[in-house]
Amino acid sequence: MRFIFHYPETAGYEGSLLDAGPLPEVAAAAERHGFDGFSLSEHPAPGAKWLASGGHQTLDPFIALAFVAAATERLRLITYLTVAPYRNPMLLAKTAASLDILSGGRMTVGLGTGYQKSEFHALGVDFDERNVLFDEALDVLPQHWSGEPFSYTGTHFSARDVVARPRPIQQPIPLWIGGNSALSRRRVAQRAQGWIPMSGGAELSTTARTPSLGPVPELARKITEIRDQAQAAGRTEHIDVVYSYSGEGITKPTVDAQRHTDALAELAEAGVDWIVISSRTREQAETMDFIEGFGTTYPTAAR
Repeated sequence: MRFIFHYPETAGYEGSLLDAGPLPEVAAAAERHGFDGFSLSEHPAPGAKWLASGGHQTLDPFIALAFVAAATERLRLITYLTVAPYRNPMLLAKTAASLDILSGGRMTVGLGTGYQKSEFHALGVDFDERNVLFDEALDVLPQHWSGEPFSYTGTHFSARDVVARPRPIQQPIPLWIGGNSALSRRRVAQRAQGWIPMSGGAELSTTARTPSLGPVPELARKITEIRDQAQAAGRTEHIDVVYSYSGEGITKPTVDAQRHTDALAELAEAGVDWIVISSRTREQAETMDFIEGFGTTYPTAAR
């Protein structure tokens, strides 16, 4: 099992996202203390009501991850998640490829369909088209990254005999798809390298417009189903499963460590490969203490 540090997200208007610490320094500490990945989410135009009622601030994840890349040597750079329908897929592909090249092949693109109607409206994207636009991105990204000429007609664009160079180092850049629906899981089995189930409970599921995930045994069943479907489709590569762990008290990682160790072991047994952890801190010293405490307490993270 590998661990991803998700940069703490400041909720509401008070304070700044970067109160948790300078991005390069936090990322370097995460790498030093055994984390394998670093992630950021995105909300380019969130609703004011959502932000005021507990929604969180964000940076542009690709720009922020470029800073992380420059400060580290081995961390995976992960969008958790970027909303595919917000961008023309050619621009999304070029941005991800650029970061993959400049980082030495460390990019992972976590993709979601999105759920905030007001944000779709602010960006000029039809909310009702989000699934069609998402599937178009899944079509275009690997073709763009191949570096070979291709043509593709989408809902709002027509690419005729285009070619994108330089190619990214990874062929293809790994795609991790978020969401709990049967449609999301089918997409993972057929077209992606990883699945990001949403583990935040019923309230988050309602907000994010995705079914509740259910207990760990149900998660295990769904993981097996995805991997069986991928095998039936003739795919041979391993499908990663990425789970956000927020067990009560984990923000103090050195306290009640055995309980968390047991919970993480149960998730590993269910088939989870990557665990996303965040500290929810708002001061640099607290963030650094969390990263060191987690890496020291959980031997599987402290490599």
